[in-house]
Amino acid sequence: MVTTNKRGTTLTIRGLDAAIIERLKARAHGKSRSLEAELREVLTHVSRQPLVIDPLEEADRIAAMTPPATDRRAGGGQ
Repeated sequence: MVTTNKRGTTLTIRGLDAAIIERLKARAHGKSRSLEAELREVLTHVSRQPLVIDPLEEADRIAAMTPPATDRRAGGGQ
């Protein structure tokens, strides 16, 4: 559920496993943050990542940007 008020948007997540919540609390504690601040940071970070629907297509896209390998043995004198 998403609601908006004067302070911003509120997101409610139901049915989250208790073990996940405890790991997130530990992560927040390790960074001296509140759980809310840590979740805000995690969601902000993830939302900036590109959405990869087809991993093989993404791998092909990255490979196309990579210069071809050169054969170091040719003329290397070994």
